[in-house]
Amino acid sequence: MHKSQSIKEQQRAYAKRLLVALGEQLGERGVTHVLVVAQDGRPALEVTDSQCRVRRVFVHLPFCWFYWGDQQDERVSFLRMATAVDRIEEAAREGWADGEQGDLRVDLDKLLDAYRR
Repeated sequence: MHKSQSIKEQQRAYAKRLLVALGEQLGERGVTHVLVVAQDGRPALEVTDSQCRVRRVFVHLPFCWFYWGDQQDERVSFLRMATAVDRIEEAAREGWADGEQGDLRVDLDKLLDAYRR
């Protein structure tokens, strides 16, 4: 169990590094953002859109995405950082979609627990 905790810590540290790099480039373009830690411990980048609404950008490591919702146009690969910065800047300037922010996260621990019973 200690080993899986260590892996989760490593994943969170990597996600944080990706978000810091994203934030630096967004900041150079004048996009307001703040690095935060969500209640569940995940790092996120709070990005303010042109209408002063905030969305959290998360990292989805298995699919190599930055995402700020659950719609297809609300995610972009972090493997091409310049393209990701362009897309997130564009989305923030256009304004975030109305409504609640969707989440792509899947809690694999809950799936594993269901099969252990």
